[in-house]
Amino acid sequence: MTDTVADDTLLRTTRSSLCLKKRLSRVLQIVSPRQERATIAPPPQAHVAASLYESDLSVHEYLAQPDTQRGTVLYLAYGSNLSNETFRGKRGIKPLSQINVQVPSLRLTFDLPGLPYAEPCFANSGTRDAEKDRPSFSAGVSASEKTALLPHKPSSSEYRKDSWHKGLIGVVYEVTPEDYAHIIATEGGGASYHDILVDCHAFASSDPATSVPQAPTLPAFKAHTLFAPAAQDGDAPPKDGGRFQRPDTSYAQPSARYLKLITDGAAECGLPYEYQDYLHALRPYTLTSNKQRVGQFVFLSIWLPFIMLCFALGRQFADKDGLTPTWLRQLTAAIFKGCWMSYDGFFKPLFGDGERSIPDGGDEAPEGNLRRRADECLTEDDVEKAG
Repeated sequence: MTDTVADDTLLRTTRSSLCLKKRLSRVLQIVSPRQERATIAPPPQAHVAASLYESDLSVHEYLAQPDTQRGTVLYLAYGSNLSNETFRGKRGIKPLSQINVQVPSLRLTFDLPGLPYAEPCFANSGTRDAEKDRPSFSAGVSASEKTALLPHKPSSSEYRKDSWHKGLIGVVYEVTPEDYAHIIATEGGGASYHDILVDCHAFASSDPATSVPQAPTLPAFKAHTLFAPAAQDGDAPPKDGGRFQRPDTSYAQPSARYLKLITDGAAECGLPYEYQDYLHALRPYTLTSNKQRVGQFVFLSIWLPFIMLCFALGRQFADKDGLTPTWLRQLTAAIFKGCWMSYDGFFKPLFGDGERSIPDGGDEAPEGNLRRRADECLTEDDVEKAG
């Protein structure tokens, strides 16, 4: 009798947790019709050449120029904006052209904190020293010999997120200044990311089966991207970015939902297969214990209304450049800091890890029956939306 009551309680908690996750999905606007792979031409060579001499204009300065002068913006995407579902569907951006690129000065990271137990982290970029960022190889085998035989695989001491050593791979979209302002608004309105110019290199071959070179072979052109660098231990946040960050910036795992957006986008854009394999090898955060599920339900019940409020205020107060006022950025930062402090001080000790998967699950015994009973209460449409 006691076991039945416990199972029923866990079932109700799981149902409530699923409802909260669906509410979170709606808040983040992650549900939209899937679109086919885009077949947009690359940017005109004249535009790419002109971008070499482009000054570091802000979005406000772009929009302040006369229509005949301001032209378009080259925007580098590397995270969920690779996905048609997010970029063209949810955000409604209509790129005029696009081209796949390699950015040797940056590297892909997942160090932007999200919400514990639901979206532990999001994609970001960090600075990269091309001379020092090289794969490690076994003693007695040269890099050239090893590279010719097998692609680099992370060692037991190297986390999978940090196992790519050929710079940031992404897509440069040509968009209107108005669309770029909308991109900034949908990426937090300047609360985390900041606009910078970076050197991008197109690939010599458009065949995704071609290996990614360690160093680009084609000339660079400049594109705008959104950047939120992490501060080094003991350092103040950088002036050209900076935001709330976790003590170990490589610890958290992105959710399966978020990783799927990136891997789907990489396939849709035809990024190199070598890079797609790296993305598919990343391990997502997974709830593996009932304690974590209860923790997720309680945590989202407390903090999700505040997050919803921040998003609503952001839509209400974002200016024409996509930026939110200082007071709202400070309020958003304070709320996220508060939710992570409560996680560190209360939720993690009581309910378990909300950033990385627990390998053994801890209390997995009733999981199978509980999941089956919860799934029976969901329609096919519910499952699709929850995914």
